[in-house]
Amino acid sequence: MIYHFIGIKGTGMGALALVMHDLGYHVQGSDKVDHFFTEKILIEKGITILPFDVKNIQEGMIIVQGNAFGDDNVEVQKAKELGLEIYSYQEMLGFFTKQFHTITVAGCHGKTTTSAMLSHVLDHTVGSNYLIGDGTGHGDKDSKYFVVEACEWRRHFLAYTPTYAIITNIELDHMDYYKDITDMVAAYEQYANNALKMVIACGDDPYTDKINYEKPVVFYGLNPKNDVVAKNIKYHNDGTDFDVYIKEKFFGSFKLPLYGEHMLLNSLAVITVCYYEGLDRKDIDKYLRTFEGAKRRFKETVLDDIVLIDDYAHHPTEVAVTIKGARQKYPDKQIIAILMIHTYSRAHQFEQEFADALNLADKAYVTDVYMDRKEDCEPYDVKNLIAKLNNGEHMSLDEIDKLLEYKNAVLIFMSSKEIYVLEEVYETKREALQQN
Repeated sequence: MIYHFIGIKGTGMGALALVMHDLGYHVQGSDKVDHFFTEKILIEKGITILPFDVKNIQEGMIIVQGNAFGDDNVEVQKAKELGLEIYSYQEMLGFFTKQFHTITVAGCHGKTTTSAMLSHVLDHTVGSNYLIGDGTGHGDKDSKYFVVEACEWRRHFLAYTPTYAIITNIELDHMDYYKDITDMVAAYEQYANNALKMVIACGDDPYTDKINYEKPVVFYGLNPKNDVVAKNIKYHNDGTDFDVYIKEKFFGSFKLPLYGEHMLLNSLAVITVCYYEGLDRKDIDKYLRTFEGAKRRFKETVLDDIVLIDDYAHHPTEVAVTIKGARQKYPDKQIIAILMIHTYSRAHQFEQEFADALNLADKAYVTDVYMDRKEDCEPYDVKNLIAKLNNGEHMSLDEIDKLLEYKNAVLIFMSSKEIYVLEEVYETKREALQQN
């Protein structure tokens, strides 16, 4: 039986394909011919990636349809013509969440890093399957656990059956779907109450206590009122040291090689799960210390006196914490932010918030808004955002030479979309300049 993935290069789709491949399923897929960073590992695993073509769809296949591609896709049309079974990404993933001791991680921010961190600790101690929204996936039928990044977009996370449901935070986003923050909180309430054993939520978040929990809930955070609390916190340019107290009892001291309060909170979610699953404190600390981060989350490239950071930050809160993290690690360098906003609705809704976040940098550049789906709102002119910046300019591939002027600086490329193309062009031009 062949499982054919329509849109296999998507980060979630690619990760699910990897999980199923590892579990012994015959997986192949198709997508646009454009290069995407998920391709490499899929090809290394021997998974066939084809360009979209009606001939790819054959009798007897089971189709997994990516959410980025609708019924107008030629392969979807052919699959329907042949009467094939078609599952959405979340439907297929939902099936596998029922097969394991699943831990889902949801939240407007931090879910990818928390999922990656948790899977790193579990996989190095007791073994774990995992599917992470950075395109990483691993399957092992003999593993008890399955760590899943659970996206709130269009309530997709309601398709899953978690043993533990983690909520890192709740904040308004995806305004092309959610009516308001009340609508979003309602979705998280449904998600939380799907948990079979326990909800683990950040108690410092202003919205997690607005949920009517029908399942046991454990709150973590920095506020002493939480069940799991970080104390004696020390931020250094090589990471973060802290002590953890659970139900007011000292659990242990930990060191995290990551930066910023948001990363500390992510680690508390991981520690909480591991505590309730009975993992040894020393093992938790050992593997937190070796966690290097998720793909496209504060990923660094050092070029002499220049540090390039590629980050998935696409919401103002994420932009702000990424810039603050760079300040913590590189206090003596100039911080330069380059942002590509995804969707007009997000740009309209958060214009001032994006400006406030970008103003934390010494200089900010903004590209035109990236659009890959239809929205019921007016196009957004980034000149409006740039006008609110203390020191901001427009950025495009044709203007990349502006970045070549900087010395002893950190250049942060931020977007949920292909802003790494800008970074690659910058690196190529910089290398050519140095050779001349």
